[in-house]
Amino acid sequence: MSDNPDNKNKNQPLAERMRPQSLDEFLGQDEIVGAGKLLRQAINQDKLPSMIFWGPPGCGKTTLALIIAKASQADFIRFSAVTSGLKELREVIKRAQQDDWQNKKTILFIDEIHRWNKIQQDALLPHVENGLITLIGATTENPSFEVRGALLSRCRVFVLRQLTVEQIMAILENALKDKDRGLGNLSLQIEKDVLRKIAEMSNGDPRTALNVLEYASSIASDINFEIVKEAFQKSYLLYDKDGDEHYNIISALHKSMRGSDANASLYWLARMLEAGEDPLYVARRIVRFASEDIGLANSRALEQAVAAYNACHFIGLPECNVILAQAVVYMAKCKKSNELYTAYSQARKDVEQYGNLPVPLHIRNAPTKLLKDLNYGADYKYSPDFDYQEQQEYLPDKLKGRKYLKT
Repeated sequence: MSDNPDNKNKNQPLAERMRPQSLDEFLGQDEIVGAGKLLRQAINQDKLPSMIFWGPPGCGKTTLALIIAKASQADFIRFSAVTSGLKELREVIKRAQQDDWQNKKTILFIDEIHRWNKIQQDALLPHVENGLITLIGATTENPSFEVRGALLSRCRVFVLRQLTVEQIMAILENALKDKDRGLGNLSLQIEKDVLRKIAEMSNGDPRTALNVLEYASSIASDINFEIVKEAFQKSYLLYDKDGDEHYNIISALHKSMRGSDANASLYWLARMLEAGEDPLYVARRIVRFASEDIGLANSRALEQAVAAYNACHFIGLPECNVILAQAVVYMAKCKKSNELYTAYSQARKDVEQYGNLPVPLHIRNAPTKLLKDLNYGADYKYSPDFDYQEQQEYLPDKLKGRKYLKT
């Protein structure tokens, strides 16, 4: 648990030194803090509701909370849900009660609030409910699933968007010019297209861009693309989550599993995870693979894939890497069948070609007398009465006898 430090010393990383100190410096998120927006007015008037900031890494959730801390007269308390629990919360409540006696508000900022369990969130709820604590929670996960409904109902949810390439370029240019907090005293030389490449490769996260720029500036004053690639190499591995290489590598993983090459599957999995890919994205792709490429050949594959997704959701990186490894090896070694995939594709083509074909009368629902009079459900053969051997057509007339599956 910590309060917000106001100083920016030269020993801090560039990304921390360049963190915006006011709404005027804050780039992006005009939809929620632009001129005239309700949240901006609430910040300026120091009349804040409890709220949740939801958005991807690097979009400015923590920065916006710290800007609020500087603008507010309230006691601002910050801690991480990863390292703080009920003990720390009790200390916050005690401090908030003391503040309340002095007619001072308390703002509690919880980073990664989705990591708090039910008991911890329930312990916070009554104090948010009675107004003792104004909560600001930050999460990269959908709060509808990760924040308790009772707590969520007492908070405004603000969705923060990933920063654009142009916005990250503006942040980099500010860092290059700023002589107090940035790199303005180094007289660095860097072409605009190289700066753009840093912004593009940072996946919407200005911290990544600033870290790369800072590392590059430590090894050269004339920064070219080769130096940028070196700066990205360890944390980024030239893997753009929204670009061609992202799709190339997930394609390589998928095709390696389809080709039953467990070793190649492990390699491509490692390429993605070590480059910072969201493990839940990989897990979702494995779930899809289990039905698309294995399907009826081994129905347990889908169980394994869903179990892997849930396990990754529970524990996250780095512990979940071996879970995904188990899943991709299992998929690679399974007997394969794409019968479900091709069968559904054929059914979909018939839907596209024939449109909304009418449901045969005998299998329509007939909940009212009028519908029965119109012969809805007439002559329907109830399968159990025929030992499931009834001769009955279930497809529309134009598709009678159509076979999508081989068996």
